[in-house]
Formats: sequence, C-alpha cells, structure tokens
Amino acid sequence: MNICLFKSEEIGVPLSVKDERSRHLLKILHKKEGDSFTAGITGGKSGTAFIEKITEDGIYFSFKEEADGKKLFPLKLIIGFPRPIQLKRLLRDVAALGACEVHLTGTELGEKSYMKSTLVEKGNAYKMLFDGTVQAGSTHVPELFLYQSFKECLSVVCEENKDRLFLGLDNVSPSMSLNDALEKNMKDTIVAAIGSERGWTDRERKMMVDEEFILCSMGNRIMRTETAATVASSIILNKMGYLS
Repeated sequence: MNICLFKSEEIGVPLSVKDERSRHLLKILHKKEGDSFTAGITGGKSGTAFIEKITEDGIYFSFKEEADGKKLFPLKLIIGFPRPIQLKRLLRDVAALGACEVHLTGTELGEKSYMKSTLVEKGNAYKMLFDGTVQAGSTHVPELFLYQSFKECLSVVCEENKDRLFLGLDNVSPSMSLNDALEKNMKDTIVAAIGSERGWTDRERKMMVDEEFILCSMGNRIMRTETAATVASSIILNKMGYLS
C-alpha cells in the first residue's frame, strides 16, 4: 500500500481498527501515535495524514492536502474480455500505469462465459483498478465501462472520442508497427483496442478500419491479452512523454 486512500466523508472520522487500512498501518507499517503516512482522497488531493490517537474505537487522524494525486493520462483502452485471472492482473497493471478509461467488451472469438464471471461486476473489477491506483501512489481510479459486444463498444467510444488517435493492436493484418503509428499520427488522446486471447475476426477488423482505427502490431510474437495491454500501454505512454 503506497498510499492510503479515503473517501472525502471519512476525513475527520476515526478509522475502525477492523478496517483493512488500519490493519496495514498498524500490523505491516507498525505506525504509532504521532506518526504520519502518505494518504489521499479518492479522486482528489494527496498529502500526509498524521495519527493523533489510537483507541479501541479506531485511529484518529488529521489530513493535510499537498498535491493533485497523480492525474491519469489520456489513454483509453478497449479490452476484449480475457480469462478472469488475467483480468485481475490486467486491471491492476493498467491502473498503475495511469490509463484513464478501461472499456471491457465481448468479442466474436472471446469466451462468452468470461463475461459472466463475478469479477465482471463493477464492484469487483473496480477493486482491481483501485489496487493498481494504490500501487501507483495515486488518488485517481480509471473509469470502467462494460459492453456485451464489440459493435456496441465502438458505437459508444468512437462517438465520444472524435479527433482522437484510434489504434487496433493486431498481429494478423497490421498496416504498420505500433511505433510507426505513434510517430506518424500522434494526438493528445489515444484509444487503443486489444483483442481477447483469440484475437480479432475479419469482421471486427473491418469495423475498426471503418471507424478509422490504424491496425498495428508489436512484432510477430503472440501475447496474452494482459501482456499485450501492459506492453502497448507502456509503449504508448512513453511515446506520449508520460513515462520519461
């Protein structure tokens, strides 16, 4: 836990000793009265919290705002549903990297049962995004959107993101490499689509091309969805200047 996040209404209220955050502060970090720790308000400012008193009721603390909490970057990801165990790691990693939106969608070759996983429920998926945010020491959690079909996803994302750079990661029929696509077409906001573990169908490729996506590759090696999402996000964010 690289930052302890609170809802705004929790500031000034004792933190129950049964709360997971209290257990981490007391059992893992061995914090005592008079100590401080890095804290922030979810979606808001980051800063320093000061432990004033520890009782059976909880941890009494004050909070001093100091920074904006590491704002998210203008990278939006469309992800074909992977296996639930992959999805957990994927959501944590892209949140830690700082993508601002994750659009999870069904695809034609994706396993339909994955979409029925309890992890797909927004509360459970949000927990993974939250964990990645805490790992990054940030206060800003990426937004999460769910779609039953790729067609539905594109109709929403493309309508809301006109004048953006659209990239479709594809190692079957790319028109150029991801690096070349970024060098030649860079824009302030990027939308990148990564397919499920069996990739895209020709129909889905045509749908992307019709929406002015550039189909591009990261070489000829076939990656897991979670790996492709992390690698692509890293390359894109580095090219945008956010990882330098």
